[in-house]
Amino acid sequence: MPRPLGELEDAVMTRVWQWNRPVTVREVLEDLQRERTIAYTTVMTVLDNLHQKGWVRREAEGRAYRYEAVSTRAAYSAALMNEAWSQSDNPAAALVAFFGMMSPEQREALSDAVRMVQGPETPPPPAPRNEPAHDAANDAGKPAEPTRSPEGEPPAPNAEDGR
Repeated sequence: MPRPLGELEDAVMTRVWQWNRPVTVREVLEDLQRERTIAYTTVMTVLDNLHQKGWVRREAEGRAYRYEAVSTRAAYSAALMNEAWSQSDNPAAALVAFFGMMSPEQREALSDAVRMVQGPETPPPPAPRNEPAHDAANDAGKPAEPTRSPEGEPPAPNAEDGR
């Protein structure tokens, strides 16, 4: 189970996930500085910690590194939800309580996700036609009725069956 990211780890990972490409400490720093005062070494330490925890991989580029997410934000969120749900002594009640907290948009997203997991719906079986039931057991030993043409006339005699 992944431990929840700390506030600064989440701010850094949010950028890594959003940009969806290898990033440098400098790029993350410059973006974070739009919101807060933060030092280069702090961002470098956070990215190093995220690397040690397995959230990012890194590749050397000169004297610096480029960092890239190992998994998606959706996978992270799913792992957190799964862990929280598995800790419950009553998983069904936990789900009911969770659904009760959801907005209508979240419930719609959940419905869409369930449909995607279940796959395409199988079509319902054809509706029964209003015809009398056919009992093959009562037909045993009876000669087959001749088929009729669209005009209602019996078919022309067939040389094979002697008619």
